[in-house]
Amino acid sequence: MPDPITSPQNPRIKNLLKLQQKSSERRAQGLTIIEGLRELTIAHGAGVVVPALFVCPDLAGPERLQQLRTLFGSGQTEWFDVSKAVFEKVAYREGSDGVLALAEPPRLTLDELQLPAAALLLVLEAVEKPGNLGAILRTADAAQATAVIVCDPRTDLFNPNAIRSSIGCSFTVPTIATTRTELLDWCQRKGIKTYAAALTERAVPYTTCDFRGPTALVMGTEADGLTPELMQACDHTIIIPMRGAIDSLNVSTATAILTFEAVRQREEEGAGYPPQL
Repeated sequence: MPDPITSPQNPRIKNLLKLQQKSSERRAQGLTIIEGLRELTIAHGAGVVVPALFVCPDLAGPERLQQLRTLFGSGQTEWFDVSKAVFEKVAYREGSDGVLALAEPPRLTLDELQLPAAALLLVLEAVEKPGNLGAILRTADAAQATAVIVCDPRTDLFNPNAIRSSIGCSFTVPTIATTRTELLDWCQRKGIKTYAAALTERAVPYTTCDFRGPTALVMGTEADGLTPELMQACDHTIIIPMRGAIDSLNVSTATAILTFEAVRQREEEGAGYPPQL
């Protein structure tokens, strides 16, 4: 094992900071950062390649160190011990457990996505908050949705903060970046019904819709909602009726409600869920 890293000027540490801060660096290097043993364990279980591991023994403790050796003891992952002072420079969350890794995020296209007969897709237009993306990925994992598709994203799908918010579900759910035009054309070709969540005159309560067939639930940003072009191009427009003074929910909360309504309908049908490929 190399000598412990004790200087923040170490080239590897400086590169970690660049990868944290710049999506352009993550794209150029084909890498992202995972912090936390739980997230890293989930990513490892999903088959994610981890070229390098940075560990602060003082923060990780003997139990985590043993778990890491079990996961990454094959020699295919470089292991670097890091001093506490240096690790605190690169950790991006409070109460870190002393574990940080470089990972190669999967890159999928729409045409590479394997679809079951009754696909359930969560579509996000122009998502810009990594925390919302991460929360929706957790919902997608919990519901065993087919994929999360982001049209014209304003944040890197594998932003370290999105990975943190997803607790590693960034790697358990197929996640694809595309354009609005490509998505609509692909859904039409695949026979997928699109349901735009938007407050319009033609919108109907989500509980009146049949989500048992191939379904894409299409969500906009909290600030602006869906673009008129995408909203009008969808097959149906749905709402979650509001009973109080507020007229909308956080996008991750709204996505969870719609997603689990689709799951409920599919389970009630008695055909079993999730659908098999």
